[in-house]
Amino acid sequence: MADDNQQPIIVKRIKKGGGAAHGGAWKIAYADFVTAMMAFFLLMWLLGSTTSGDLKGIADYFNTPLKVALSGGSGSGDSSSIIQGGGEDLTRSYGQKNRSDEDQRKIINLRAVQADRAAVEKREREMLTGLKERIEAMINNNANLRQFKNQLLLDITTEGLRIQVVDDQNRPMFDSASAEMKPYARDILLAIGHALNDVENRISLSGHTDATSFAGGKLDYNNWDLSTDRANASRRVLIAGGMQADKVMRLVGLASAVPYDLTDPFNPVNRRISIIVMNKRTEAAILRDGVYEEDAGQEAAAAPVDP
Repeated sequence: MADDNQQPIIVKRIKKGGGAAHGGAWKIAYADFVTAMMAFFLLMWLLGSTTSGDLKGIADYFNTPLKVALSGGSGSGDSSSIIQGGGEDLTRSYGQKNRSDEDQRKIINLRAVQADRAAVEKREREMLTGLKERIEAMINNNANLRQFKNQLLLDITTEGLRIQVVDDQNRPMFDSASAEMKPYARDILLAIGHALNDVENRISLSGHTDATSFAGGKLDYNNWDLSTDRANASRRVLIAGGMQADKVMRLVGLASAVPYDLTDPFNPVNRRISIIVMNKRTEAAILRDGVYEEDAGQEAAAAPVDP
């Protein structure tokens, strides 16, 4: 009877499943990760191998694509071309190639011209430096001229070799308010005149006064007239010394407009004759425009450079 009242023992068995469906998901995620990393490293490689000009062009395209389309070229920042664009018809692929080849030839020709010009200027600079040294040696070897050494200033400027004969407080080049040259100043210019024939370069002559007003008694005559007359008197003496007459390319009177001593416009050193043996660049500027590439008003500011 007791056996009939016992509850039956029921054993439930739970069958686990679904592993097959879950087990492949990680492979898809890993594949996506590998693809993303490969794309990232490919992007880094492209950025590292692209020029800065191309990078700027790409950036400009995404910022203002219409601007790049209108201006042409592979990008507005294209560093491989001076002139942007690909020909008259931008839809033709061969237009860009033809323009690029033309630009490359222009660049090569420009570099060749610049190299030739630099070589010519170097030789000319050496020639003018040699002339400067010869004139200095001539002065040192001539007892008559050596005593006036402090009144002769020679330097190389951007215009060429500049030779300045300046007044001294007790030894002026000209009579007061006159274009009549003192004998010692005449001797200096006679000696320099022949030396200038050693080079083919042409010269510029300018006369200068100090800021003292002209006191010669002439109503229509002032320091501008006086400085011009003194420059012309110097030209005649240089020619008498043996300089070829056609070497003079420019003669100007600057009065006191370009003082040598900027702090004291009345300093006697401001009264001077300036002779510039011009380099070819300055000569070309005068022939092309009729004026100096560096205006005469900047003569005093022409910084001397080391030989």
